[in-house]
Amino acid sequence: MANPPETVEYDSATGGWGSLRGMGDIALSEKSSPGALNTLRSQNKTGGFMCTSCAWGKPKHPHAFEFCENGAKATLWELTTHRCTPDFFAKHSVTELRGWSDHDLEQEGRLTHPMRYDAASDHYVPCSWEEAFFAIGAELQAIDPKSAIFYASGRASLETSYVYALFARLYGHNNLPDSSNMCHETTSVTLNALIGSPVGTCILDDFEECDAIFFFGQNTGTNSPRFLHPLQKAIERGCKVVTFNPIREKGLIEFINPQRPTQMLTGNGTPISCQYLQVRAGGDIAAIMGLCKYVFAEDERRGGTLIDRAFVNEHCLGFDSFRAKADATTWDRIEQESGLSRADIEQAGRVYVEAERVIGVYGMGLTQHVHGFENIAMLLNLLLMRGHIGRSGAGICPVRGHSNVQGQRTVGISEKPELVPLDALAAQFDFDPPRDTGRTTVEVCEGVLDETVQAFIGLGGNFLRAIPDQARIEPAWERMRLTVQIATKLNRGHLFNGKTAYLLPCLGRSEEDMQAGGPQTVTIEDSFSHIHASIGHRTPASEHLKSEMAIVAGIAKATLAPNPKVRWDAWTGDYSLVRDLIAETYHEEFHDMNARIFEPGGFYRGNGARERIWKTKTGKAQFTAPAMLAATDVADVDGRYRLVTVRSNDQFNTTIYGYSDRLRGIEGKRDVILINPADMAAAGLSEGQRVALVGDAGDGHVRRIDNLEIVPFDLPNGTIVGYYPELNPLIALHHYDRNSKTPASKAVPVGIEAAP
Repeated sequence: MANPPETVEYDSATGGWGSLRGMGDIALSEKSSPGALNTLRSQNKTGGFMCTSCAWGKPKHPHAFEFCENGAKATLWELTTHRCTPDFFAKHSVTELRGWSDHDLEQEGRLTHPMRYDAASDHYVPCSWEEAFFAIGAELQAIDPKSAIFYASGRASLETSYVYALFARLYGHNNLPDSSNMCHETTSVTLNALIGSPVGTCILDDFEECDAIFFFGQNTGTNSPRFLHPLQKAIERGCKVVTFNPIREKGLIEFINPQRPTQMLTGNGTPISCQYLQVRAGGDIAAIMGLCKYVFAEDERRGGTLIDRAFVNEHCLGFDSFRAKADATTWDRIEQESGLSRADIEQAGRVYVEAERVIGVYGMGLTQHVHGFENIAMLLNLLLMRGHIGRSGAGICPVRGHSNVQGQRTVGISEKPELVPLDALAAQFDFDPPRDTGRTTVEVCEGVLDETVQAFIGLGGNFLRAIPDQARIEPAWERMRLTVQIATKLNRGHLFNGKTAYLLPCLGRSEEDMQAGGPQTVTIEDSFSHIHASIGHRTPASEHLKSEMAIVAGIAKATLAPNPKVRWDAWTGDYSLVRDLIAETYHEEFHDMNARIFEPGGFYRGNGARERIWKTKTGKAQFTAPAMLAATDVADVDGRYRLVTVRSNDQFNTTIYGYSDRLRGIEGKRDVILINPADMAAAGLSEGQRVALVGDAGDGHVRRIDNLEIVPFDLPNGTIVGYYPELNPLIALHHYDRNSKTPASKAVPVGIEAAP
């Protein structure tokens, strides 16, 4: 089914020649080093380099080219020949650079030298590594450790993440937020509370056995394109895919496999979704409740044989309360809140009940809501009803967005002390770790505003650009005493600095990491809890770069008193020693780590819920009865819209590779608002008109973005769409999931004002 004729769309499938052209465009713009092609050949393969883009699994038997368009772009971007040198910073003040776009900042290329911000001249100036480490250590020694933040972006290896978390606790705090706080923290909180596992229960092999896959708020074609390969194979053997998403994303409509010559020559792709339901933003609780209500009715019609009562009785609690809630919820309310018809929901329900094995896949379309917890809990309800948790070919599958964001949490990057084996660390390193709860991303921002946060160290990422309420946070950021950014390229987050500030360039994962003990291997964890080794072979962008491990160790040595059990130099020289430490701290999951890191497909660290071992407070899996059907807490009124922020397919997180959102048919621009024609007509808007979006949080703060272009698009009524991170300033800091404090970026209340 095509979009309405008056709306913008892409008239081809995901993949195909468009994907190859997209990669070619980035190769030309970045002028990537000659060795980039060799890196791509080994990407995501055993003994090779593990992609820095998404966290999708790495198969035991890889394709000839085990990378996707977005993964190739990330590698070509890292291996650019452009260089951002001290000469560049001498020519451009920091204030001037704030006027540059995200794309243009990163397009300057790889950072080459450690830099210090000089407030008197408003320029970054070169410095030595020794100067930087000494100054940072002195500043950290001068403040209360609990006023410092050690942020991690999700890219750093397991080895660096483990050492970084240890450094924070030796220093005296648990302020270890990472990019999970902005995307999948809702997953960690919800799944841990209800099934005793903070991560999904599926592995790659499950997609070879499943009979149905239900997608909620996940854009496969843009955010995890390698997923399309197992998805295509599943469909070809008879698996059915049902998608719930406000936006008709091409990746879940049709796929042309670039590695299938017949499809490339004929242009005939594989249809993906057998049913695509455009649920309104925030309407997933209601939609899933409708599915569950249908299952209950069908179970009665079949004499009680549909629901897996043996599983429910043995393994679950709360079923009766959930059943009562479903019975009490009317179809009128379900239709109203979901924006879907009963007939369409029941059609999807028939796919569910006829499938023996069902996987529930979701992304930030479920997590980034005020009631994101309830979104995921409802999906769990649906899966638990028929025992689809804890058996092969079935399960719950959150798709993570960054290459090692899940792994960082696994080895100690967490503000929640109860998730970290502090007693084991205390015994290993002879110290008393702090036991108080650290700050989440939202709480970091609150601390910047009230000046209780005095230091920020960023291990990668673009924190200041990724957060909500940027117009409030940016000026407050400069009141901090210390800011340190560890990065490969320049971004907007580096242009707001504390009184003492350093920009420290690091190696990319694709580059050779040569230390005292020889070339080093690092490890990462994918979305399926498998651990993979990664080896970089490319020549570093500059002789002045240090590895993330060496930078963290250098700062730590300059900050902390000596401890004979803490061997920063030895660990920097030989990362296998750090893997031995990880194996000691997390023995059950990482035993014999060094011996297993090159297993094809990665070694599996295990998951209790997959074995139906429920590490919850009750020892059971938990059904829930939601108190609401809408995932937003803002009422619908005339002139108020639910804004969904999204990425383009020429983007990864805050990195903008270019201005082509090919899969949505939008080219050359990002200053747009997508809105359906009926809403346009009701508001008196016209295609191409310039408007302002105004935040409608009702807290007295003005949040406004001007000069956005109206683009007609196939969306549910009341739902509008724009790009992340440009529209983040419209998100109020207090607009977050009530259980995890994940910013609610998927149903932001806004109004539209026509330009005068």
